[in-house]
Amino acid sequence: MAALRTSTSRLLSHSFRSSVAIRSYATVEVKPMRKLGEAMSSTQPPVSEKHTPTIDEPSKSENAKTKTFHIYRWSPERPTEKPKMQSYTLDLTKTGPMVLDALIRIKNEVDPTLTFRRSCREGICGSCAMNIDGVNTLACLCRIPTDTKHESRIYPLPHTYVVKDLVPDLTQFYKQYKSIKPYLQRSTKAEDGREYRQSPSDRKKLDGLYECILCACCSTSCPSYWWNSEQYLGPAVLLQSYRWLADSRDERKGERKAMLDNNMSLYRCHTILNCSRTCPKGLNPGKAIAEIKKAMATA
Repeated sequence: MAALRTSTSRLLSHSFRSSVAIRSYATVEVKPMRKLGEAMSSTQPPVSEKHTPTIDEPSKSENAKTKTFHIYRWSPERPTEKPKMQSYTLDLTKTGPMVLDALIRIKNEVDPTLTFRRSCREGICGSCAMNIDGVNTLACLCRIPTDTKHESRIYPLPHTYVVKDLVPDLTQFYKQYKSIKPYLQRSTKAEDGREYRQSPSDRKKLDGLYECILCACCSTSCPSYWWNSEQYLGPAVLLQSYRWLADSRDERKGERKAMLDNNMSLYRCHTILNCSRTCPKGLNPGKAIAEIKKAMATA
């Protein structure tokens, strides 16, 4: 049903290719896929845009500023077909400034079959995470390069299952997030029966942590996560884990540390720092992971 993950050398040479693997996770329960269309894509590289027709702007103006977008396409409705790079041309004078504006315009005016996620358009929901010109980012925050000679290439998040076109399957990612129990845990009631208070200095420790929108840009840019995603939690989930370890109101820090005290969940991080470079919110998952390691060493 789905081919095995490619070898390490192929992962390096095609680092931004969406691939398929049969996975089972040791720390979270995973149910097998029941339908072919749930999440599948080929391990083969997509058919080049040179071998697919270009779909042009429906009505070009005389002063059109035309730009080409090459977009990854694959549909579970045609499972025997290889993924392909479909080319579209748009007039930038009729298109908004962000890549998401271009995708919406392609879907509304050029090709209604194009599939992608989007919601807030403000960099808050994380729905439109994808790989744009080799960088994991949010389409709603990524400006379209105005150089029309530069042809943009858009892929789903790398090394994920592909549900359809630019839609990755993040079921696994959210199961890992659930496994860290991302909520306040304590037994002691507040003295006045109201909210649990903390000092301004303790509150400041959460800055740079609570802002994470779980877009998965950092985790899917991490080579350690590509190779060990069965057990390694990845940058996004570990940043969220540290958010609760750093919270002065939480009373289950020992249990949280115990869950990470193994060879894989935390220590597969090799400080490559792709996560910190690619985060569209400017957060630093690498630093959060280092703080967890320090807390584990001094516990």
